[in-house]
Amino acid sequence: MNPAALLETAALMGLLVLAGGGYGGLYSAGRLWSRPALVRAGQACWLLAFAIALLIAVRSPLDVGWKLLILASALVYAVIPPATWRFLQRLHGDEESRP
Repeated sequence: MNPAALLETAALMGLLVLAGGGYGGLYSAGRLWSRPALVRAGQACWLLAFAIALLIAVRSPLDVGWKLLILASALVYAVIPPATWRFLQRLHGDEESRP
């Protein structure tokens, strides 16, 4: 991997993580404050993260295994915030019903 490809791949991976974090943060804020627009903005961040993962898979000189790991990670990003939100609702719902 040449230095330019290394820098491009590293920048794209940083943007992937940033977009994934934007999804988690906006989704959570939207659910917490009952703001559907924030939830949709979070979903747009996830779409951006997936697009970046595809770009990494197409443009980077990484090995196929790494590319598949990045694509799988981007797919898993879609599940984490809703699953975590449901878990927290159950956890805190149980706390509130206890005497």
